[in-house]
Amino acid sequence: MARSTATGRHQSQARPGPGQHPGRPPRRQRTVGDVLRALGAFVVLAALVVGVPGALLHYIGSPFPHHFDSDVLRQPITTKTFVNSLAVLVWIAWAQFTACVLVEGKAAFSGVGMPRHIPGSGGSQLLARQLVAALLLLGVGAATLSPVLGQGTHHQAEQQARPGAVASAQQTPGVPHQGTSNAVTSPEGGAGHAGTVRSIEHTQQDTKFYRIQPPEGRHHDSLWDIAQRHLGDGRRYKEIYALNKDRVQPDGSKLSQASLIRPGWIMEMPGDATGGEIVDMPAAGAQQVQHVAHDIQHYAEHGGAKDTAAEGAGGGAHQAPAQTPAPEQHQSPATPAPAPAPEQAGAHGAGHVPTVHAAAHHGGLSQLPEALIAAPLLAAGLLAALGRRRRTELWQSVAEGILRVPRTPQGPAADADDALRIGADPETVAFLDRGLRALSAQLDAEGRPLPTVYAAWLTPDELHLQLAWAEGTPPAPWVLGQDETFWRLARTSLPADAGTAAAAPYPGLVTLGTLEEARLLLNLEAVPGVVSLAGAKADRDAVLASIAAELATNGWSDRMTVTLVGFAEDLTALAPARVRHLTDVSEAVDAMAAETAQRRAALQAAGQDSVLTGRAGRAQHSQWAPHLVIIADRPGDEQTARIAELAAEAGRLGLGYLLAADTAAVPGAAWELEISSAGRLTAPLLGLDLAAQRLPAAQYAAVLQLFAQAAGNGGDDGRDPDPGAPAFLVDLSDRGRPGIYARLLGAFEVIGVEAPEADRGPLLHEALALLLLHREGVHPRVLASALWARGVTEDVRDGLVDRLRDWLGTDPDGTPRLSYDDTGRIVLATSVVSDWDVLQTLHHQAEQGVGAHDPVARRRLLTDALSLARGRLLDDRAAGRYGWLSHEIVEAQHPVLVAEIALALATLHLDAGKPKAAVAAVETGMGVAPQDERLWLALLRAAHATGDPARLDFAAASLLSRSAAAGPSRGLPPRVEALLDDLHPAWRQSLAELA
Repeated sequence: MARSTATGRHQSQARPGPGQHPGRPPRRQRTVGDVLRALGAFVVLAALVVGVPGALLHYIGSPFPHHFDSDVLRQPITTKTFVNSLAVLVWIAWAQFTACVLVEGKAAFSGVGMPRHIPGSGGSQLLARQLVAALLLLGVGAATLSPVLGQGTHHQAEQQARPGAVASAQQTPGVPHQGTSNAVTSPEGGAGHAGTVRSIEHTQQDTKFYRIQPPEGRHHDSLWDIAQRHLGDGRRYKEIYALNKDRVQPDGSKLSQASLIRPGWIMEMPGDATGGEIVDMPAAGAQQVQHVAHDIQHYAEHGGAKDTAAEGAGGGAHQAPAQTPAPEQHQSPATPAPAPAPEQAGAHGAGHVPTVHAAAHHGGLSQLPEALIAAPLLAAGLLAALGRRRRTELWQSVAEGILRVPRTPQGPAADADDALRIGADPETVAFLDRGLRALSAQLDAEGRPLPTVYAAWLTPDELHLQLAWAEGTPPAPWVLGQDETFWRLARTSLPADAGTAAAAPYPGLVTLGTLEEARLLLNLEAVPGVVSLAGAKADRDAVLASIAAELATNGWSDRMTVTLVGFAEDLTALAPARVRHLTDVSEAVDAMAAETAQRRAALQAAGQDSVLTGRAGRAQHSQWAPHLVIIADRPGDEQTARIAELAAEAGRLGLGYLLAADTAAVPGAAWELEISSAGRLTAPLLGLDLAAQRLPAAQYAAVLQLFAQAAGNGGDDGRDPDPGAPAFLVDLSDRGRPGIYARLLGAFEVIGVEAPEADRGPLLHEALALLLLHREGVHPRVLASALWARGVTEDVRDGLVDRLRDWLGTDPDGTPRLSYDDTGRIVLATSVVSDWDVLQTLHHQAEQGVGAHDPVARRRLLTDALSLARGRLLDDRAAGRYGWLSHEIVEAQHPVLVAEIALALATLHLDAGKPKAAVAAVETGMGVAPQDERLWLALLRAAHATGDPARLDFAAASLLSRSAAAGPSRGLPPRVEALLDDLHPAWRQSLAELA
């Protein structure tokens, strides 16, 4: 395996020699500098551990008196007494340092767990750790100094193979060679199998095989180690993976991920593999020998084959089984009448509709930020935070009395918004969050503490937690993983009703990168020291920005503080409650020193040894929330040393430090990471080589711009120039009669076009609804991710777009009603209109158009708008569909806008002396926004204006019923109750009589 030297350069490790066990992890090739440092460390250790007590005994002797009586206390203090007192202090310091050396040496040589913290040791233990680490460069591999993160495999195999090595086999004469698989095949029958096995055991090498070794100590075989030992370069593990992917192994399972291998499996090796001896075959008789030969034959026949027959069928799997019956075409007073349909051939004839494919616009297709698309957990967090920001801005505008319409993102921000929608995987975030919280609750119920978790490996099907040390058997449905330090949870095993009331147990988990399909999350809070990140500044900043953004917005954390130091842009807008932005490293160091002392004292006062003890169960206190510090600018040497000292016990205090570095070697760093210009994140001492998760500067700026636009900072003056104007205004005159009219408010109806085929209808309706709610256009990849959350091929997606275009037809002038704009986004023609478009237009005209100066016109416009409020948005949506609506601000904007219209109309009716009409308007609004307290207050005022106490009593009773339905019965909200007391003091007695 390639290792990082102090200068960050990689050197190739020598292949195993005759005396080196092939099953052990490879050791890095030592340099002259390593030897000199090790010798220096040996000299220093010998001087401190042996030389100091020898010098004390030789020059001072015993500092204590030979006999002790009361006269000793009355003797005068002489120079000798003073020297002996100093000697006692030196003996105490020596004993503490020697204890640190013993503890660090035991942990380093055993490779199990982390060294215990010696009370009051401070810099002494840090010095001992560095000296022991340097000394081990001559002996034990440096990888034993840190927990192994380079493995994320499944549970141990049931069969444990004996130690073996690379095996070779020559193609037996008369046995056909299968393509490029380089595997040995045999004819049918036992003789053929036996001949194949004999050729494996006794003939010249041609095709080579290796048996995966069982764990030895705490080390597990990995494809990286195998490639390093037998191919000379760990990065060639991908060649081994390619040769063996999806091949059935002797235990019946298959290799599906490079990081998930089991002892006893047989791996075909590239032809230039060297080292080791012939594989040890099972010695249990001819049947087992034939079974192994059959496996090898199966490799050649089926190895690497991929079933593509079902590819592209995912779209049909997500379609609803039946289409909603086509509604009859009818109009309400506010519904624009559809224009006369064009001739049948022009409207529906495929031969007359211009064929427009995304491929034709490839040159103009927006290049979306792939880094965001490839980061599903980060994208899900950012998308959720963006939704919260937009809702906050919406509610803030309501409180200010000026409803601001959310603006459509523009420029790079629009591309970032699309990328977030494509990449976000909220289901995986929910699985991670629910699995961890349920684990905490189960452990607390059993009276067990939370285990210390260094990292998590998240695959499409499972979650693996890597523990600091063995913690026994996990509670069901968790099971042991590859060994006792891994706990594993299958996604299908997590109950749907798994409790989530427990506090988030591991909020410091953050994504570093991916290895094949496995995603590595490092628990920054549990790191026993500093984590350093080396590499070019631009590459470092991209990784640090990704980590900071994910920590600020992830969905598996509760309370947390993330302090960012030296970041070019302030990320506070992403999560104001979590993020703290500082510009000076010294300021951060001083603040963390104070917090370290405070947390240490708080733990001591609580009688707990770790924040994990106080995070689970009933003892959930705010001081146990993690505080993670990310420093983008390289600290000075003195600052680095001070941070390392603070981080010595950070793991138990819930603190974490991630520092930028110029080189891979940072004093006091527990884990040293390095990012390359190619985007590879490596930690040679940990055996890691990942595709790093990054947020490059341009995408970082686009995300911040997206949040700024969500906050209404779209105009030159810092605010939106026209906060009330919707993105799309409908022509309400006779000339603007639409060709197709869709009703989205309430049950979904489409008027002006024939009903589609029954099996195609639900998917076409959902695609049309998405486009109608995004009049600015929808990127084809956004459309695909919205309709097929689990993925779909481009041909299936493009086929749907073609069917949708054919179904919508053309305008009378032959223009397609669906096309692509200059950026490659799918857009609808202005002749395709929805009731949501009309509702927004009517409200805008009433408030800022003709109705702003004409009360009669305003009342008519608001009345027409309220008549469109038939129910909630897409009220009849099928289960499992329209999941993308959870990311849309329209879900919150629609009830707020209807409430605004109902309130404005009720005020007009009250001013005109029509309180019953005002009551009707408010009740209509409450049908869409039932919990809007403004409507409750307006209902009471309108009912009181009727002069009928019974109507007021009925209104109060209905509000009490709504309040009870929303949750535990606590009565009316305080403002509503106070208004009732003012308008109808006897309302409580009246309601009691009615009851």
